[in-house]
Amino acid sequence: MQRLKASNEALIGSQLAEEFGVSRQVIVQDIALLRAQGEKIVATSQGYFYEDNLGMTTVKASIACRHGDQEELRDELSTVVNYGGRVIDVKVEHPIYGELSGNLMISTLADVDNFIKNYQDNEAALLSKLTDGIHLHTIEAVNEQVLEKIKAELREKGYLLE
Repeated sequence: MQRLKASNEALIGSQLAEEFGVSRQVIVQDIALLRAQGEKIVATSQGYFYEDNLGMTTVKASIACRHGDQEELRDELSTVVNYGGRVIDVKVEHPIYGELSGNLMISTLADVDNFIKNYQDNEAALLSKLTDGIHLHTIEAVNEQVLEKIKAELREKGYLLE
């Protein structure tokens, strides 16, 4: 926890494992235990963050989106970050399990590129594949005006569902 609280950047599980001389699985297990105890740790594809270190006071909104292919995925995420927003997560409604979600914490174009690369390298399916491309994002911005600009641009590009 001291290491997480002291860092303003993502801490990668394998790097923590090397630093502490344990396996990555031990780190994953310990993080899960800390989260179960109420610690505000966010697990993302970039690594682990301590929630209180994520930055300034912001406003958040949940938006419904739909896109098809990988280029539209890249464009959707890039649109949010180009206007100064952060994509916190993705959620879908599953008919059996209810809401399924994944933490994203994408706030830069480099984050978008890393997410796409990770998606390609792992040949993984996106959550939105389960729902014909329909998904929700929690997005965060510095103020309501920025949120509205993001929504307007997503609407113009045909990604925003209303």
